[in-house]
Amino acid sequence: MKKKKNSSGSTIESIMKETRKFPPSKDFREQAHIKSMTEYNNMYKRSIEDPEAFWSGQAEKELDWFKKWNKVLTWEPPFAKWFEGGKINVSYNCLDRHLKTWRKNKAAIIWEGEHGEDKTLTYQQLHREVCRFANVLLTNGIKKGDRVCIYLPMVPELVISMLACTRIGAVHSIIFGGFSAAALGDRINDCGAKLLITSDGSFRRGKRIPLKANADIALINSPSVENVIVVNITGLEVKMKGGRDHWWDDVVAHESTMCECVAMDAEDPLFILYTSGTTGKPKGILHTTGGYLLYVHVTAKYMFDLKEEDTLWCTADIGWVTGHSYIVYGPLSIGATSVMFEGVPNYPRPGRFWEVVEKYNVNIFYTAPTAIRAIKRDGDEWVKKHDLSSIRLLGSVGEPINPEAWRWYYDVVGGGRCPIIDTWWQTETGGALITPLPGAMTLKPGSASRPFFGIKAEIFDEEGQNVRSNQGGYLVITKPWPGMFRNLWGDEERFKSTYFSQYAGIYFTGDGARIDKDGDFWLMGRIDDVVNVSGHRIGTAEVESALVSHLAVTEAAVVPIPHEIKGQGLFAFVTLKKNTEPDKALKVELLKHISKEIGPIAKPEMIQFTEALPKTRSGKIMRRILKQIAMDRVDVGDTTTLADPSVVDRLIEDRKNL
Repeated sequence: MKKKKNSSGSTIESIMKETRKFPPSKDFREQAHIKSMTEYNNMYKRSIEDPEAFWSGQAEKELDWFKKWNKVLTWEPPFAKWFEGGKINVSYNCLDRHLKTWRKNKAAIIWEGEHGEDKTLTYQQLHREVCRFANVLLTNGIKKGDRVCIYLPMVPELVISMLACTRIGAVHSIIFGGFSAAALGDRINDCGAKLLITSDGSFRRGKRIPLKANADIALINSPSVENVIVVNITGLEVKMKGGRDHWWDDVVAHESTMCECVAMDAEDPLFILYTSGTTGKPKGILHTTGGYLLYVHVTAKYMFDLKEEDTLWCTADIGWVTGHSYIVYGPLSIGATSVMFEGVPNYPRPGRFWEVVEKYNVNIFYTAPTAIRAIKRDGDEWVKKHDLSSIRLLGSVGEPINPEAWRWYYDVVGGGRCPIIDTWWQTETGGALITPLPGAMTLKPGSASRPFFGIKAEIFDEEGQNVRSNQGGYLVITKPWPGMFRNLWGDEERFKSTYFSQYAGIYFTGDGARIDKDGDFWLMGRIDDVVNVSGHRIGTAEVESALVSHLAVTEAAVVPIPHEIKGQGLFAFVTLKKNTEPDKALKVELLKHISKEIGPIAKPEMIQFTEALPKTRSGKIMRRILKQIAMDRVDVGDTTTLADPSVVDRLIEDRKNL
């Protein structure tokens, strides 16, 4: 097997131990779509042994097609085509088909603003608004295949814009509202967008953030953009360029509320979503229409155990793939109600999340481990003030959740009665690849459980051989699945070299993982975050988990630093629970704790206590920045995507005093 060497040693040592188990309750199991491991195993076996029959059966049952496909799958590694010849439209499946049922007057999107204002759009109302804006796009010369960039905060116009693009066959590319003008310009130019949708500004912790001003700077060097549609959100004064810039309310006012769907080929592009690359140039992940929609629909149905009467709240920003898949396309194609939140977990009060859960009787709550740890730090009382009895399922996404945070989430938020789906997936995968099915599987804190239907996940060593049980290695996916991305926009060579050259024709995830003796998967973090300490290849995620298991610690991030003798050492950034004294005695105690939990090999060379870690607005810890600070460097690179850039300044100053 062809392989590409990228580090020393052939496997990753697994050092985390977790033995607690939580089977589904009888009540949950009886109402679930998948009720037992026998049922899961039988379906999974069919999906792996005959994926074409399995996925064609799901496509016929779950989605509405204008024309059936000629061929289910063409796989010429690394290129896949699903449902060739099939004609379908995403907007039709998310809206029109529900108008023929009782769901037409049911809430599709419930929007909660930062300041507590709210708006509900039924399926019928959302359909009308989508049609009106689709007509605006047509009026502005947008046709099938044209790219439309969307640079908006979490407001209903974002969902309307997405679905309007899919209705007429335009390819949308959403740029997260926290990105700078330079980052916005790079993405506009890479995809050659003809139209930009933005707003005067956005709200963030009570402040007004200027988006249109950023867009104006980006557009100075973005000649492909012919028109800009601006949503008035904050009342900020903005400059409007005559002939190019148009207010949203003005352009939709006179458009028809009827717009026919374009019949799209299943393999037509649906959206481009940019994700960070190690070279600094963002990668334009390209997803296509039929396979992506089917995969997010089926994963939403089974992993959330989602019913059409459910209210699902995925707290992600739609600027990331989680929001695409599990705020918009998955829930709406099923006919569920999706909550869309403009604010943040702890503004203006630490209990903000739970206020929203109680207000809308949320049934399924899906958030990131970083948010869980931050909320945990604020204390149990903020959770216990609210009635969370409507929740029947909790979820985690974005990174491995450490067992202590998992247990707190289960006990305090879920009241010891709600299963937690700890899901693993990536922008490139479209939807969850490894996830518990909550009515069937016994849960283990920190484990993502089993591969979803059709996902052949394996753990390889550097030579491309399967590793032993509980031996860490490289997580790979050895068979194609409908939701997988098809290419990198305009960069086929990078697509092949980044994802399919480590092991020829096999998708290399870039993550480390292990499989335990029961067949459950445990994610160990990015391969980039594996540290070679005295020849031992250790995943930093497991060291972080050990630190957080200490009663005084809320959050931890561990990064490598050069070491004269060991080659690499560990540097730990640690956030403590409130009213905990960050003294030398605690550092000594934490080092002893790690030695006990893992072993002396995992002890950090240095520990820096900090009030906060540098995070993006979606809650992702920016370890790239922490690596620079750990090495006592002042130039840490771009900080414009951080929720609070001032955190970096404090970390740099504190690092000098260690």
